[in-house]
Amino acid sequence: MAKRETRRWSVEKRLEFIDFRLFWEGQINRSDIMERFGVSVPQASTDLSLYQEAAPQNLMYDPRGKKYLASPSFKPHFFKADSDSYLWQLRDDVRDFSESGTAWLSSLPEHDIFRLPHRNISPQILKEVLSTIREKKALEIFYQSMTSNDPSWRKISPHALAFDGHRWHVRAFCHRNKFFKDFLLSRIQKTGDVSADSVSGTQDKIWHEIFTVKLKPHPKLSKSQTKAVAQDYDMRDGKLDVQIRLALLYYFLRRLNLEDCDGEKRNTREQHVVIANKVETQKALDKAQYKDVLQS
Repeated sequence: MAKRETRRWSVEKRLEFIDFRLFWEGQINRSDIMERFGVSVPQASTDLSLYQEAAPQNLMYDPRGKKYLASPSFKPHFFKADSDSYLWQLRDDVRDFSESGTAWLSSLPEHDIFRLPHRNISPQILKEVLSTIREKKALEIFYQSMTSNDPSWRKISPHALAFDGHRWHVRAFCHRNKFFKDFLLSRIQKTGDVSADSVSGTQDKIWHEIFTVKLKPHPKLSKSQTKAVAQDYDMRDGKLDVQIRLALLYYFLRRLNLEDCDGEKRNTREQHVVIANKVETQKALDKAQYKDVLQS
């Protein structure tokens, strides 16, 4: 991606949009820019001229279709071509987020994504939790734990939010148990008093410590299968290093069906990747699950 001159952010985003459309869809015209950004005809024309000045080798004008086409020598100039960014926009389209102003696609392939059951998080409760984190205070919550038959009030000092790929948690010090733990936002039924006697998130050692999980293809895969898995996970030299907070390590391993750290015992049809540093990962997992009780 070429070094670019300093421009206003709004202009830069429109030039990036032109680049994006040309790369993924092979064409663009003034109306695409006007509809996406709400600019005038002269402004859209100016944007296309600016783009042509910056990357003259990328554009060809089609007078019949009255549109610009990506040239055979096209190379992205204002954005890095990334499959994930395209596929995430398809996901947003399926989830009806395309009106949020993020979707840049026009010509969509037929697609669908299965929806996991929705976790209901009260906007008001989330607002209270965010406010408490921001103000570094403690909050009373009425919480339903799966280890108790009924919900109960408890005081927490929240300091971060975390997503495990399926559910949103708030990471907080539990004043009842005297250690840091995760609380599902969807299981907080209501909030109560806010107080100043909070415990700082800086004391949450498990949250702040980062561990590297080393993944590799299952050793019983064939040579061709091993190569495919390495390519699938974008491995380098047959390994993939993933840095993860200790507080999130169990969730990460569970998503990969590796929470026992021993995927090699499973059938290769079900388990394609395993942990290369098993001993270290098990020690890290034990450390993450240890309850570091703080004295009040």
